Amino acid sequence: MGNLSARYPGRRGERRSGGYRRPVSYPDAPRLDLVEQLHGRPVADPYRYLEDPDDPRTVVWSSEQDVLTRERLDALPGREAVRAELTRLVAAGAVSVPVWRAGRAFVTRRVPGAEHAVLHVREADGTERTLLDVMAIDPSGLTTLDSWVPSVEGDRLAYQLSAGGNEESLLHVLDVATGQRLDGPIDRCRYSPVAWVPGGGELYYVRRLAPRDVPPGEEQFHRRVWRHRVGADPGDDVLVHGEGLDPTNYYGVRCSADGRWLLVDASAGTAPRDSVWIADRHGSGQLVEVLAEADAARCAAWMGRDGRLFLRTTLDAPRWRLCVTDPTRPRPEHWTELVAEDPGSVLGGVRWLEDPAGGEPLLVLARTRHALAELHLHAATGGAHRGTVPLPGAGSLTGLSTVDELTTGQQGRVWIGWTDFVTPPGVHGYRLGADTVLVEPAPGAVDLPAVHTRQLCYRSTDGTVIRMFVVAPAASGSVAEPDLPRPTLLTGYGGFALSREPGYTASALAWVAAGGVWALASLRGGGEEGEDWHRAGMREHKHRVFEDFHSAAEALCREGWTTPGQLAVTGGSNGGLLVGVALTQRPALYRAVVCSAPLLDMARYELFSLGRTWNDEYGTAEDPTELAWLLGYSPYHAVRSGTAYPAVLFTVFEADTRVDPLHARKMCAALQHATTAAPGTSPVLIRREIDAGHAARSVSRIVALAVDQLTFLARHTGLDLTTLGRP
Repeated sequence: MGNLSARYPGRRGERRSGGYRRPVSYPDAPRLDLVEQLHGRPVADPYRYLEDPDDPRTVVWSSEQDVLTRERLDALPGREAVRAELTRLVAAGAVSVPVWRAGRAFVTRRVPGAEHAVLHVREADGTERTLLDVMAIDPSGLTTLDSWVPSVEGDRLAYQLSAGGNEESLLHVLDVATGQRLDGPIDRCRYSPVAWVPGGGELYYVRRLAPRDVPPGEEQFHRRVWRHRVGADPGDDVLVHGEGLDPTNYYGVRCSADGRWLLVDASAGTAPRDSVWIADRHGSGQLVEVLAEADAARCAAWMGRDGRLFLRTTLDAPRWRLCVTDPTRPRPEHWTELVAEDPGSVLGGVRWLEDPAGGEPLLVLARTRHALAELHLHAATGGAHRGTVPLPGAGSLTGLSTVDELTTGQQGRVWIGWTDFVTPPGVHGYRLGADTVLVEPAPGAVDLPAVHTRQLCYRSTDGTVIRMFVVAPAASGSVAEPDLPRPTLLTGYGGFALSREPGYTASALAWVAAGGVWALASLRGGGEEGEDWHRAGMREHKHRVFEDFHSAAEALCREGWTTPGQLAVTGGSNGGLLVGVALTQRPALYRAVVCSAPLLDMARYELFSLGRTWNDEYGTAEDPTELAWLLGYSPYHAVRSGTAYPAVLFTVFEADTRVDPLHARKMCAALQHATTAAPGTSPVLIRREIDAGHAARSVSRIVALAVDQLTFLARHTGLDLTTLGRP
């Protein structure tokens, strides 16, 4: 540990900041002379105290930053115009595909003006009623519905609620017919799957151990799979699995529709390696290994309606393949490949489809080809390809469903949740032998701006071809392209095998409606091209993600869409790390940055919140080689005094239990200090929210955040938001 003495500089000199009429005077931030030796490397950490939200220096600094940020953001032009446009666009709402249970259909729907989606149940006779409305539970809008699972017979519903953005889900059970609560709340159920046993009297779920039973600092880990009787004291639950295994394990659980087979899977944190077990509940009940972590593959397993065990896996197939086996012989050496890996697409979900005419049952396979959705039909028995399901265009699935075994009269039908850049989430339907038709559009009718979307290719630093979606104002008359260059907003993610696909986003459409260009790059580290694509951008290869992003920015400039002076970037979570690296590695390439809920101190990220569960993605600072990877790009450690950085707005959420706001606090202080010595550079601000977290929030909060982000970016890239809403 280095010297803990600190310098307390006076009020920093005011400077003229890009685009603002008045200079910025930043709150004081004591700068520590703190340098640690990590594996023989000196690592400075001058704002260590900002890790502690209760430190008096942090409290004062945060309060003063709040005042500064609100003062600057509230003065930006176009706020009311963009607020009106965003409110109009989000009023389109959304509807989900039905989840079928014994003739009942469960659907979520967010209507115009609603803060949250509402869960409805539709009876076999077609009547529909509200089943669960979180605004009725908590009119403040701070409570969210995190997940819900109907029982096999559709007469009970397990659901999870959390409040204030903390994602600390409480499990409840209600009676679907009466709405009466039968069980709960059961705490410590964050990220808990639920598997019902037929009859509705019992369920399997995942719950963390009590804090008193785990080492200090590990309260977010130590999950176990339990069997629970509805209405009983959870203290009497039966421990099923997890004892003695990796404390960072996340578990999944499934029970077959007939109740005979129990499937449990686990992954250590977010590692791309699954362990899977199966138990015969009508036999010994002992869990038997299906796939081991040593097999180094992902795997989703479930029991098919024909009694076979189905496995969608990356084992020997980085773009995923579908296998089957006898559940009594579940190891990979007994698997039979049903549908082989497709070298050009990535296999996603699988649904069983009965032929109402009594023909062979089919499987509906969801694929993505370069992040665009496809649906294929295969024979359930031998896997032969039987055709494709027509889709509305180039877009993404928001859901896919067919009826369960206890529902009659709907066989041969597929419900398809659909969206693209200009289509709010609605539901299409397909019937064997017929066309795909719109079943239920998004609830709100919205006039959309005239835009043109395309998918472009460019080469990254090492020559790899990367794809990028570009959404731009539609050209008018005989003009082939809109006038270019234009203010452009580039985003991406590039991590954890998560794919960024086309989807309706009010903030993107508002930006384009004002005359800007919006771009989404499919970076390595994501899942757009399968598991190899993911692994090409993780751990020691993480630098490729940033190179892909810089290359996207350069391609947009090179091809005339924009210029560095008009280019903004935005990203959240792992995407916040992405843009944090972008602004420190290539400050002259970007004009403005919104960095939301970011990871930025990569030497200490494992010490806070869920950071320990991500070290398989990034590497660990406990290993000297891996520490070198992390410090090779860690944004907090890359800040250099006197550099002219872009305008930066950090947005953080005090109830965030995934990525601690400390990252943004420390980085903000470092950038404000560094840019004091760089006259003419742009402002660095931090916007924080109380009672908000990393994920779901009310619509009004979504709009308020987007207003601040878009007006900030527009101000620094020259986009005139005041034109929004004008004829």
